Amino acid sequence: MTQTDVTILAIESSCDETSVAVVKNGNTVLSNVVASQIKSHMRFGGVVPEVASRHHVEQITQIVEAALNEAQVTFDAIDAVAVTHGPGLVGSLLIGVSAAKALAFAHQKPLIPVNHMAGHIYANQLVTPMRYPLLSLVVSGGHTELVYMEKDGSFDIIGETRDDAAGEAYDKIGRILGLPYPGGKKMDEMAHEGKETMHFPRAMIKEDNYDFSFSGLKSSVINTVHNARQKGDDINPYDLAASFQASVVEVLVHKTLRAAKEKNIKQLLLAGGVAANRGLREALSAKMALELPEVEVVIPPLSLCGDNAAMIGAAAYTEYQQKHFAGYDLNAHPGLVLGE
Repeated sequence: MTQTDVTILAIESSCDETSVAVVKNGNTVLSNVVASQIKSHMRFGGVVPEVASRHHVEQITQIVEAALNEAQVTFDAIDAVAVTHGPGLVGSLLIGVSAAKALAFAHQKPLIPVNHMAGHIYANQLVTPMRYPLLSLVVSGGHTELVYMEKDGSFDIIGETRDDAAGEAYDKIGRILGLPYPGGKKMDEMAHEGKETMHFPRAMIKEDNYDFSFSGLKSSVINTVHNARQKGDDINPYDLAASFQASVVEVLVHKTLRAAKEKNIKQLLLAGGVAANRGLREALSAKMALELPEVEVVIPPLSLCGDNAAMIGAAAYTEYQQKHFAGYDLNAHPGLVLGE
């Protein structure tokens, strides 16, 4: 490695994945180890914070070791330790933050705090260089945001959900249909096998802002299912999934396209767990190619859509260059807002 290379060990533990990665120069993944807890939470129908924290405690040291081994480096080659310090589940975040502080102290490396949502955006940097100004549609279980970036490291949230996040709505509807947790992936698969036979609301689609709302849609779908069950009518779950997805995707794509036109961007990024949704990926790519062909659309591979530490290492590189380091009093910030 040349002297100008910056190699960062990154830790991500904001929810139910324990992940550690080694990333060089913010764009080259040397290792990215992810330990999922889905099977543990499946029987509860959602993430149980105490269970998640316990798993992080059990796995974190092994995952750090595995990431270093896979990258074939020792701590001598590491320039800094980065960690997600928010947003997320406070107990889960604390395990990652505590581990990162211990490693940074023991090996005398700078400590870099990273916003989890910034990580999702910078996952795209592992695919292709980011070109500014850009717009990122961040869609996950806890967030739905349109983020405008004029330059590296600057985040302007121009639109966000007023209530439920898109991913949260997917999982809730999945539960109503009796799908195993997490229901979002299965809903997307079912949507491609069904037809849009029911019309659900497109909330705030005509309003002159970039905000979203999915609670009304969620209620409408739940009421449709309950009414049918009370009457003894059969509802085709595949058509329901297709109808629900059509509503979510239309609103997300419509607002993103409008913002992209107004902001005169060079790049559009898709980010977050729901970026793995095939319906959204296809609709956004097609609409952009049709109406804004000059804008580059970047969609991360499925392996970088979910929570992982490589994306934290990518975001941390910018923080490293700007010398945004933390002291050993760094704490978890479960409600951290992008740009804070």
